[in-house]
Amino acid sequence: MRIEANGITFNYAIDGPEGAPWLVLSNSLATTLAMWDEQAAALTSKHRVLRYDQRGHGATDAPAGRYAFDTLVADAVRLMDAIGVGKAWFGGLSMGGATALGLAQQHPDRVNGIMICDHACKSTPASSQQWEERIAVAQKQGMEALVEATVARWFPPETLAKKPAYVDKVRAMIRATPVDGFIGCAAALADHDYNSKLETVTCPVLFMVGEKDGVTPAAMKDMHARLKGSRYVELAGAGHISNMDRPAEFTRAIQDFVAG
Repeated sequence: MRIEANGITFNYAIDGPEGAPWLVLSNSLATTLAMWDEQAAALTSKHRVLRYDQRGHGATDAPAGRYAFDTLVADAVRLMDAIGVGKAWFGGLSMGGATALGLAQQHPDRVNGIMICDHACKSTPASSQQWEERIAVAQKQGMEALVEATVARWFPPETLAKKPAYVDKVRAMIRATPVDGFIGCAAALADHDYNSKLETVTCPVLFMVGEKDGVTPAAMKDMHARLKGSRYVELAGAGHISNMDRPAEFTRAIQDFVAG
């Protein structure tokens, strides 16, 4: 489905019974709402699940230029407004996780609780340089040139060796990402910091991360330690796209969190 919000047209999907509590899921860079297929199927027994393609991704518009991360947060709010979602549980992975944290900080009245997955929610000088390098590759060579390097970062070698079908699904999503959308969102990731104001969040927070997602588990353990009352779940053997590496465990952690 498509709807106008915050000056662009968004692609979104809604699953689950009318009247059930809302649960919103926000995608990572270079993926689409299809990354949440397994979660959407499982969570609709008790929730009305809204998934959407972030600005520049999937079938959502991809304006040219560099995006500010606050624009991605505003997108989430305006989309909820347009659909009629007053308040929701809001979760996201990587870029979507930072969107969740920014939303909780800037619009606390719109969230029951948030799920931040596989992201420290800030850029560093080193990560900013890496994003600028990837932007240059996308500009000069297109998304195809980024597919295999991205998959290698996102999934552990043993996962790639098993050649699960979901990795090819991810390859297809990366390949199909509009160059303008990748550049815009990569620029946002190169210049953001919601982490430093983490302690201002007052709603329930679940931090969830793949055990093999590089340095991210250590960063998210630190976030958990700083935010009193938060929950932390580490998924054994999972990489960066932890919801696809360990879908059952990932979904169960969300179910336990919102139930608690």
